[in-house]
Order: sequence, then structure tokens, then C-alpha cells
Amino acid sequence: MTTVCVVGLGYIGLPTAAMLASRGFDVVGYDVNEAAVASINSGRAHFHEPDLQMLLSAAISTERLKAQSTPAEADYFIIAVPTPFKDGKKPDMSHVEQACDAIAPYLKSGSTVILESTSPVGSTELLAARLSEARPDLSFPRFKEAGEAEVAVAHCPERILPGNMLRELVSNDRIVGGMTDACSRRAVSLYESFVTGHIYTTDCRTAEFVKLTENAFRDVNIAFANELSVICDRINVDVWRAIELANRHPRVSILQPGTGVGGHCIAVDPWFIVDSAPEEARLIRTAREVNDRKPEYIFHRILDLADRFKNPVVSCFGITYKADVGDLRESPSMKIVMKLLQHGGVKVLVCDPLVKELPAVFRGAPDIRLVDADTARQEADIVAFLVAHKQFRRLEFNRFLHKVVVDATGLMSRPTDLDGGLLRAN
Repeated sequence: MTTVCVVGLGYIGLPTAAMLASRGFDVVGYDVNEAAVASINSGRAHFHEPDLQMLLSAAISTERLKAQSTPAEADYFIIAVPTPFKDGKKPDMSHVEQACDAIAPYLKSGSTVILESTSPVGSTELLAARLSEARPDLSFPRFKEAGEAEVAVAHCPERILPGNMLRELVSNDRIVGGMTDACSRRAVSLYESFVTGHIYTTDCRTAEFVKLTENAFRDVNIAFANELSVICDRINVDVWRAIELANRHPRVSILQPGTGVGGHCIAVDPWFIVDSAPEEARLIRTAREVNDRKPEYIFHRILDLADRFKNPVVSCFGITYKADVGDLRESPSMKIVMKLLQHGGVKVLVCDPLVKELPAVFRGAPDIRLVDADTARQEADIVAFLVAHKQFRRLEFNRFLHKVVVDATGLMSRPTDLDGGLLRAN
């Protein structure tokens, strides 16, 4: 029986572990978060993702998946731990290094180590070198050298979207980049057990760069839309209508602006490219800066309008990092709410159907409450639409006609809105 040890049971590792268990593998999930380990072993996912609970329950009940706070010997090791950045926007690879050190004693001849964490170019080679130093009794591959080492090492970046993870885990094309061709083949044999999309093979450096490129491409395009929204504010043009009409061109497809860019990937990964080539990655750096500035811009738009009221109440509709997803990581809307609270003199109401309680960072603050949509509308002086959840798209917008509205999402961008006298900000 083929065994798999998944290192990191978060947004990527847990769905992957449950999926592998459903395909008949014996899976050990390793995580340093003991609360998450206990929750998983009781059959409960520690975050929400559609259909994950059902898959996890089956994996635990059939004893194909077990979570624990130590690794275990396995045929395959999948590393799916965070890769944030530290001061100066430098990649923080400490979690990968710790994972590497943790699994080293459990490697055996025939093991394959796969790094799924999005990483700077060269990370897979550094991982192989670190493992080789820890286990001199085993042979490890060297980049593009012929022959087959006892332990294979490869990079296979994840490509799944929160809210649709399990479907995309199966249907999306995958890229497998081995240290050598032999490493790629050994990694492919695992992924082809559950991936119905095409599996492309390449070297590990190319695989690392491709994932960074995908997220940088999206970041640049979002930055273009966000910059347009700021320009349109200055020149008094409805950005939503302008983009809608521009997109009528057969070769133009502009994205929708918002409050910025959140989540663990797009808000972080382009900095890995900038760090590796700071003089050359000028456009990528600028796009990151544009998107990072957008929450500050929306905050000041709200603050300028708040000056009209003696004790302003601001209702923020949506605090997750994107529409229809309950994930708060790197959320630009959260940054806006935090800035309002830090500024003071403003009471903040938060309405988000995907958030059941205020995040810990806000708990205990006297000037913030989590409320329903009706309360948020009724008590607000200023309504800020920060995330375009589908539940918000069903609101009766004519009931907001007597409110000051800051619409960062385009929810109210209809001709009748402008004719009705709404005060809007892009």
C-alpha cells in the first residue's frame, strides 16, 4: 500500500490529504497546530470549504487519513506550508525549512518529496540540498543530472481556488517540475491517481517560476483596473460603465476594480519575483504597489465623507479577501476596517454573511459590531461596499438612496443609481 505524508494541514494540505485518502492511499497528515490535528481526527475540518467536510468525514471513518503532530515514514511527502514574506518583502522560507528538517528522519530509499508551497525560484534545489545534508546515508538528486537518486525531489505548485478547491484539485491541469526527469516521473505517478486534467512536466526552476508568473499576471491586471478606478474618481467618470464599454472591444477584457488584493497568493507571490530580479521586475513591483495602496485610498474616501457627520457610523459590507469566500487572509477590506478603528471617532458596523464572529483582532474594540444587512443599512450614515458577495447583489439598492455610499465593488453601478442622487466613490 502506497503511503503519503502531507506536511501542513491548512487550505491546501487538508483538501489534498482528504482527496488522496479517497483514492485509497494511507495518508498521515502532519501539522504543528495541535488544535487543528484534534479537529481533523474528530472528523471536523477547521476551516470551511464546500464539500470538504464530507470528504474528510469519509477519510477519517475509513481510517485512510490520520492527523498527528509528528511526521511518519512514507513513500511520498507533500510539503504544503505557508511561504509568506518578511520585512523588506523578502521571502520567508522558514516554514519550508522547518518542514524539511521534520521529515528528514523519516525518509527512506524510494521516498519522493514534493514541494507544493509557492516558492522563489531555486527553492526546490535548496530543499534537496538541506535534506541531503541531514541524511548523508541517502542519495539525493542534483539539478538536471542524469541518473536516479534514492530520494526523488520535485515541485508541483497548487492551483486551486478557495470555494472551489476540491473540484479544481481534480480537474485543473498540473505542472510537475522535478530536479531531474526521473524525479518528475515519480511525482507524476502520484498526481495521475486523482488529477483528470493534463499533467505537464518540466524542471523545478521552471515550475517555480510558472506559478509566480501566473499570480503576477493576475496582479498586474488587477492593478490596471484599480488604477483606472482612482483615475475615474479624479475625472468624475463612472469606472464601471467605462470598463463595461471598453470590454465591448473584441480584444479588450479589463477586470473589475476593488479594494485591493488579498489572500495568501496574489498579494504575496509577485514579491518573490521582485526579490529575485529587483531591477528587471519594475512593472510587477509597480502593480504590487498600486494594489497595496488601494485600501488606503478607500479608507481616505470614507474618512473624507465621515467629516460631514458629528458621530459617524460606517457600515462595511464584506471583510473577507474576495467575494463568496470566507477567507480573511491578507484581506484589504480588513485593513480598511482596522484603519477606521485606529483613526477613532467612527463607529463601525460589519456585515458579512460568511463571517460568523468578529475576527480576534477586532474583539474587545468598543466601536465595532457584527450585524445583519438590515441593521447595517438602517444605522449607517455611510455605507461602504467592500466585497461583492452574491448575497449583497440581491440587496434592494433603492433602500440605500438616502445613505452616503462608497462603492468599491460596483454593486450599485446602474444608471438609476446615478439619477437617484447617490453619492458614490469608485
